[in-house]
Amino acid sequence: MSDYRLEIRVTPRPGLLDPEGNAIEHALHSLGFLNVTRVRVGRIMSLDVGADSAAEARAQGEAMCRKLLANPVTQDYTVGVVGEPAEAGGVR
Repeated sequence: MSDYRLEIRVTPRPGLLDPEGNAIEHALHSLGFLNVTRVRVGRIMSLDVGADSAAEARAQGEAMCRKLLANPVTQDYTVGVVGEPAEAGGVR
């Protein structure tokens, strides 16, 4: 078993309100950045997961998103495996 680093991105679905993004857009306009439009705010998470393969690690990350990390009604997510695996307990 190896440790795989997952990068999970969770973003609001297109077309849904993003109050945090709107607030940032208005703040940027007030600071003179008038060319900024359509700010969307999401999250990026980095997790180390023990798995036998990159595909298994990615499947675990997708299951985590469906069960906890993302709201399937209002958010989309992507799961990526980043870098080469390290042996379990090894130093990256």
